[in-house]
Amino acid sequence: MTSWADGAPGSRLLELVAVMDRLRSPGGCPWDAEQTHASLVTYLLEEAYETVEALEVGDDVAMREELGDLLLQVVFHARIGAEEDPPWDIDDVAGGIVDKLIARHPHVFGDATADSAAHVEVRWDAMKRAEKGRTSAVDGVPMAQPALALTAKLIGRVERAGVHVEGPAGAHVDASAFASEQTLGDTLFAVVAEARRHGLDAERALRAASRRYVDSVRATESSGSDVSPG
Repeated sequence: MTSWADGAPGSRLLELVAVMDRLRSPGGCPWDAEQTHASLVTYLLEEAYETVEALEVGDDVAMREELGDLLLQVVFHARIGAEEDPPWDIDDVAGGIVDKLIARHPHVFGDATADSAAHVEVRWDAMKRAEKGRTSAVDGVPMAQPALALTAKLIGRVERAGVHVEGPAGAHVDASAFASEQTLGDTLFAVVAEARRHGLDAERALRAASRRYVDSVRATESSGSDVSPG
């Protein structure tokens, strides 16, 4: 097999594409040949979580390995895409993100300016909404993600869009819970433990609260009035 190991930065990505092509092609690996986009979803999620774990513990060696496993998922899906009708491949994937990055960074690749990272985030959200024809600040937020991440994402999107929506009525948290991330983590842990003792599912409960929040955001955007999720 041809090796690009001594080439320019990124050259070994070409080697990975070639290896994946060999595995997927006739005479390659039977397991790889049987996979579909759907069958790989579990592995994609698993590799993403393992990458996060390596990052959180600060293990650079593990992070490099897990990022490689995650990269394999991208290349694998792109190789499957090459067999579809119409076909698409890794160059379409890479080209799409290159075009997106250039278009959404006019302060780098164009004449626009950006005063701060917050300014960049607000403009990014606005451009994304315009590109995809979204009418709400919460359009496009993946609702299936873990509840805590979902809630944080929704609140961030809404705040950057300048939409004012009150949190759930009657929900109060002791201010001491925010003394540090450790204290906050312990408080969240205690909430989940207490929920279990009462036969409640904290994940499902928070996801439901987030969905009520989404409904309130849409109502506020439509009417222009402040609405509480209740």
